[in-house]
Amino acid sequence: MSARRDFLKQAGALGSLSLLPINTFWNAFFQSGYHFKALRNDVYIFTERGGTIACLMSDNGLVVVDTQFPDQAGHLIIELKKNTDRKLDLLINTHHHGDHSGGNIAFKGMVNKVVAHQNSYANQKRVAEGRDALDSQLLPDTTYEDKWSQKVDKEVMTLHYFGAAHTNGDSFVHFENANIVHTGDLLFNRRVPFIDKSAGADVASWMEVMEKGYESFDDDTLFVFGHSGNGYEITGTREDLMAFRNYLGKVIDFVKAGKVAGKSKEALAAVEEVPGAPEWKGTQTRAVNAVWMELYGE
Repeated sequence: MSARRDFLKQAGALGSLSLLPINTFWNAFFQSGYHFKALRNDVYIFTERGGTIACLMSDNGLVVVDTQFPDQAGHLIIELKKNTDRKLDLLINTHHHGDHSGGNIAFKGMVNKVVAHQNSYANQKRVAEGRDALDSQLLPDTTYEDKWSQKVDKEVMTLHYFGAAHTNGDSFVHFENANIVHTGDLLFNRRVPFIDKSAGADVASWMEVMEKGYESFDDDTLFVFGHSGNGYEITGTREDLMAFRNYLGKVIDFVKAGKVAGKSKEALAAVEEVPGAPEWKGTQTRAVNAVWMELYGE
């Protein structure tokens, strides 16, 4: 029995979910509150606390993209071990933030290669050293500049770097055969984004990154987002990249117009909606402050 069928059989303890065809979406709810969802071609997503995790689990391949925090990574490991004793072929970090890489340490001794963009590695190391916490990190041992690929079983894992955005080290992670892309925090689906200026974030460049992502993938690509707003999905299409690009552009326009009108940064940051992007509701402080810094300094 393949690893995929074994995994579905394990979930069968929850009822008839194990009878669903592999191309059907399903949820398995476990005691500790975490969730698995099958996507396609042996690719799954795991959600609990922190950025969304994507997994490849095939007969002869095991890949994890992002790790949330140590406790959550431990829950994922429990489920993986029900189906295979093999080491991870790859552990990939989309970027350095703790809710995406903090759980790396749970995989120590269990992974053949840890991969991230070179700037993501530098950021992760810098932050850990600043907290005197290097011993509690599992840093990437393999980095890249623009593009990196490795075949894992029947899948090809490809990482793309298109420039500064949410940080200066964010990767699009493409499961090529499944045609699934994990965006990490390159896309906050209808949720006001965190923009990490301390790690080289650039809102104007982020808009260009969204355009490159749109051009690099296709209408069949299924995107996995790092975070989503209440009531919105954690997966979507490349049209969501352009919707997010529109939001970023509207924030820039809003800040520029507000400055001309004599409004303060604080007044602009307090609004609950940016004109032209009504789906991104909520206090706009993080976005407005980042754009103000780019345009006008502190």
